[in-house]
Amino acid sequence: MNDSIVEWATLVAEAELRSPLPRRWAHTRGVASRAAEVEAALGENASLLVAAATLHDVGYAPRLASTGFHPLDGGRFLRDEHGADERLTRLVANHSFALLEAEERGLREELASEFPLLEEPLLVDALVYCDMTTTPDGGRTTAEERVAEILGRYGDDSVVGRFIRRAAPEIFAAVGRVEAALAAQPR
Repeated sequence: MNDSIVEWATLVAEAELRSPLPRRWAHTRGVASRAAEVEAALGENASLLVAAATLHDVGYAPRLASTGFHPLDGGRFLRDEHGADERLTRLVANHSFALLEAEERGLREELASEFPLLEEPLLVDALVYCDMTTTPDGGRTTAEERVAEILGRYGDDSVVGRFIRRAAPEIFAAVGRVEAALAAQPR
């Protein structure tokens, strides 16, 4: 992976999100910015993290929303329309504990069979960290505030509300692991 994948990811995400979903585009830019800040902890996976952060919500684009489940729609779009790197599509399709939400939607087997979870814990956790410490408008926040914001926006009894309540302990643990990895980096 190299910087050209980040440039490509930015062009694709901007084309799909900027005009139809400006707030989602702001969040995407914020998540990508967070990824650029933590890339030192990822070594050779740094460009992959930034590309995944840039594309993580591309499945929200209206023209791509075939299942209504953005991680799966985004992963399929990247795989089918762009022939994107398998690790990238798997990261996008599984970002922020998507398997738990897929289960709430009856799509767990579909997601798991098409896009198996990567066996690269720090990389997976880093994408969770970037997404869950960025507000819908692209600003910084804590994971706790982000989970509360999602619950407030969708409601406790919605599919997303049920998912985020189930995922919260995993989200907080992932964010903690990334913060520990960042603290261990030489200054």
